[in-house]
Amino acid sequence: MAVLGTKVHVPTLRRDLVDRRRLTALLTERLAEGALPRLVLVSAPAGFGKTTALAQGVAPVAAGQGHVAWLSLDKDDNDPRRFLEHLVAALRTGGEFPEAAALVAAQGAPESVLTSVVNELDLRPGRTVLALDDFHVVVAPEVHAMVTFLLDHLPPQAGLAIATRSDPPLPLPRLRARGELVELRAADLRFTPDEAGAFLTDVMGLDLGDAQMAALETRTEGWVTGLQLAGLSLRGMDDTASFVADFAGSHRFVLDYLVDEVLRSQPESSRRFLLDTSVLQQLTGELCDRLTGGADGAALLEALDRANVFIVPLDDHRDWYRYHHLFAEALRARLAAERPERIPLLHRAASEWYAANGLPEEAVGHALSSGDPEHAADLLEAVLPDLRRRRRDVMLRGWLTALPVEVVFERPLLGTYLAWTRLVEGDVQGVETVLAQAERALAQRPPTAPVDASTATSEELRTLPATMAIFRASAAQARGDTDAMAQHAREALALTGPDDHMARAGALGFLGLAAWGKGDAKEAVDTFSGAVRSMAEAGDVADQLGSTVALAGMWVARGRPDEARRLQEDALATSQRHPGAALATLGDLHVGLADVLVEQDELEAAAEHLDAARALGESASLLENRYRWYVAMARLRRAEGELESAAELLAQAEQLHLPGFFPEVRPIPAQLARLRIAQGRLADTWRWADGEQVLRVDDVSYLAEFAQLTFVRLLLAQHRADGDQSHLDDALRRLDLLAPGARRDGRDGSLLEIRMLRALVHHADGDEAAAVAELGAALEAAAPVGYVRLFLDEGAPLSELLTITERSPAASALVDRLTHAAYGSPVVSSRVPRVDGLSERELDVLRLLATARTGPQIASELFVSVNTLRTHTKHIFTKLGVNTRRAAVVRAAELGLL
Repeated sequence: MAVLGTKVHVPTLRRDLVDRRRLTALLTERLAEGALPRLVLVSAPAGFGKTTALAQGVAPVAAGQGHVAWLSLDKDDNDPRRFLEHLVAALRTGGEFPEAAALVAAQGAPESVLTSVVNELDLRPGRTVLALDDFHVVVAPEVHAMVTFLLDHLPPQAGLAIATRSDPPLPLPRLRARGELVELRAADLRFTPDEAGAFLTDVMGLDLGDAQMAALETRTEGWVTGLQLAGLSLRGMDDTASFVADFAGSHRFVLDYLVDEVLRSQPESSRRFLLDTSVLQQLTGELCDRLTGGADGAALLEALDRANVFIVPLDDHRDWYRYHHLFAEALRARLAAERPERIPLLHRAASEWYAANGLPEEAVGHALSSGDPEHAADLLEAVLPDLRRRRRDVMLRGWLTALPVEVVFERPLLGTYLAWTRLVEGDVQGVETVLAQAERALAQRPPTAPVDASTATSEELRTLPATMAIFRASAAQARGDTDAMAQHAREALALTGPDDHMARAGALGFLGLAAWGKGDAKEAVDTFSGAVRSMAEAGDVADQLGSTVALAGMWVARGRPDEARRLQEDALATSQRHPGAALATLGDLHVGLADVLVEQDELEAAAEHLDAARALGESASLLENRYRWYVAMARLRRAEGELESAAELLAQAEQLHLPGFFPEVRPIPAQLARLRIAQGRLADTWRWADGEQVLRVDDVSYLAEFAQLTFVRLLLAQHRADGDQSHLDDALRRLDLLAPGARRDGRDGSLLEIRMLRALVHHADGDEAAAVAELGAALEAAAPVGYVRLFLDEGAPLSELLTITERSPAASALVDRLTHAAYGSPVVSSRVPRVDGLSERELDVLRLLATARTGPQIASELFVSVNTLRTHTKHIFTKLGVNTRRAAVVRAAELGLL
C-alpha cells in the first residue's frame, strides 16, 4: 500500500514565527539531552497552534543528530493495518527498519510489528521521537492499544509526542505519577498580550494601536486562529477601530464571521479555488487542477502560503499542503451553502485522480462522497476480490452498505457479497432476498473479467454461482436446517471445476459443517480436512489457518482434545512464518487453543493466550468469531471459581454471537444454565429448560445433545435437593437414548461425558458398583487425551465418587490430579512436575532461557507477548533468588531443573 509522503513529513516552520521561548522552553529543556520522557502531550481545542508548538518542541532532537519520525494522522488511521503502515513509514524517514518493514509488507500481526519496532529502536544510535499529530481523529481501541504498547516498551532513547484536541485513552495518570509525562495545554498555548502584539505587527503586518491589540487579545483569549483571522480581515481596512469594537463572541461565531471577511478580501479566482479544493484532505497542484479545471494550482498554493492564509506546507519542496482544519471545515460549510451542486463533481474528480495515481482506497472514499454510486461501484468491483483475500471484512462491509441497494442489486458480484453482510448482521431471512436479486442480475448482465484481471478476480467472477450456493448453505445453518445446508453445499461443489480451489474449499467446508451439525464427527473431520487442503492449494493461508478453529472443534467432538491442541499449536507456529496472512485469524487461533487448555486445566497458559488475543484486537478475529473470546474467558473464570463473572461474560458473548457460521453444538444459553446449576440457582435453570423445550426425551439429535446433557445435570441437582427418584429415572433414560447415536457417529467425547454422568446417576441411586464401573471407563478414555475440567466442573458429587473408584494404571495420574484439586492432597502433575514453586509455564520459560534465543524469539515460540514473557522471567528470578538470566540458568542447572 502506497503511503503519501506528506503524512510522514515534519511540518516546515515559517520563518516569521512569533518568538515564544517561554513556551518552547517547557519542551526543549526535557528533550535537549539525556533520556527522553515517555510522552510529550500537547492537548488543546482546535486552533491553538498545537502542530506548530509540537514541531518547535521536538526540533532540538533533530538538531542533536537524533531523529523525529512525524506522522500526521487522519480518520483512515483507525484501520490498525494502515496505522502500522504509516507508523513504520514515518520511522523509516530516519533510517531502515528492515524487520518491521518486512512484517508490515507481509501484513504481519500488530504485536509482532510493534515488537520489531521496539527492538530496532533499541539498536539505533541517537535518540528518536515519534510524533503523532491530530491524534484525536483516532478512535479505534486497537490503535489506542498499539500506542499504549509503545509507551510501555520504548527504550530510554526513544519517546512519543502527541498533539490532540482531547486527552487520549492512554495511561496518563501512571505516566504523570512517574514523572514520564510532559504536558502543554490550552492555557500554555494561548498568546500572551506581548506575543499577540508581535503576531499582529510582525507576522500579519498590521499597524494597530496598543489598545486595539490588547482588545483583540482579550476578545480572542489568546486563541491563535482567532487572531490570525482577525489579522487577515483587518488588512486593507480603513476603519480598524470599528472592526475591533464589534469583534466579539464565541470561537465558533468568531470563526464563521472571520472566514466571511477572509473570503471577501480574496480575488475571485483565489476564493473559488479555496472553496473547490476544500473537499480535499491534502492538496497538490495537479490534484487541485483536476478539481478546478485550471492549470495554476501549484502557483495558487504557493501564493496562499506566502499570504499566510491558513495553509500548511507538508514537505520541504512545498509540493503538498493542507488547509488548517478549522479553516477547511468553514470552507466546506460555505461551499455547501453557496454551490452545493459542485460538491459531487469535485469528489468525482478527486476520485478519478486518486484512482489514476494508484491510491484505490482514497479513490473509493471520494467516489462514495461524489453522489455517483455507479462510479463507486465500478471501483469497488475492481478491488473486492483482493479485499476478500486479504480479509479486509470491515472495510468491505462498510463500502457495500454505503452504496444504494438498487445499485448493488444491478451488479451480481456486489449483490452476492451484500448477502454476506446480511448474514453478518444476523438478518438470516434477508440473505435469500438479496441472493435472489443477485441471481437475476447475473442472468441479465453476467460479469466478465477484464483482460488484465488478476487470477483472484477471474476465479471470483467464474465461481459466483457457487458462492451464492455457499451463502445459502450458511443461511440454512443459521436457521438450524442441516439438511438444506448440505444440499446447498453439494450444489456449490457441483458448480466448481478442479482448479476452483476457493469455491471448492467453501463447498467442502459446509459439507463438513453439515456432517458436524448432524453429529457425524468422523465424516465432519474427513470432509472439512478436504476443505483445508483446497485452501492450501489456493495459497489462502489466512483461511487455512482460520479454519483450524472449526476443525479443532470437530476433533473435540471425536473425543480428541489433544489433537485439537496439536492442530492449533501447529497453526500458531505456521502463523509465525506467514505473519501477514495470519493476522485476520491469529486472535481466533489463540482463543481456540485457550479453550482446549482450559479443558486440560492449564489455566495459566490459557489466560496468556486469551490475553494475546485481546492485545491483537478485533482486526485479528473474524466477525463471526468475536464472541468466542468471551465464551473461553467464561470457561476460565468458572475454572477459577468466579461463577458470576463467567455468567456476565456469557451474556456478552450472546450479544456478539452471529448465527449461521458454525453449528450450535454448545449453545450459550445452555452453557449459562450449567453455570446456574453450579450456583444452585435451580429455579432459573428450570425456566431455561421450559423455554428450550428440552423436556422432550425423544430429541436425541446432536444439536440438542448439549442441552440434553445440561438437563441431566439439572435432574441430578434437583434430586439432591428433593430426593425425588423420578429425576434419576428420567436422567438415566435420556442418557441411554443419547449413547447409541454418539457411538455410531464416532463422537467419543459425547460418550465419555455420558459415561461420567451415568456414574453420577448410579452413585446418587446408591448403585456404587455401576457408578465405579462407568467412572473408571470414563477416566481410562479421558486420561490419554487430556480431559480434566469435564470432571472437575462436576464438583463435590464427582469428588465423592473418586474416593471409592479403583485406579487403573492408565488413569492413575488423572485421578491423582482430580483428587488433588478436590482435597489438596499431594500429586504429581500429569504434564510437568512443579519444582521449588515454579509453575509449568515458568519451567517452559526457564528451559528456553537456557538457550541462545532472544527474548522476542522465546515469546514467539510460546505464543505470548514480550511483556508476558518479562512477567514470567521476573517470577522465575524471584523464586530462584537471582537477578540475571545467566544466574537463573546456572541456579536451575544446580537444582536439576534443566
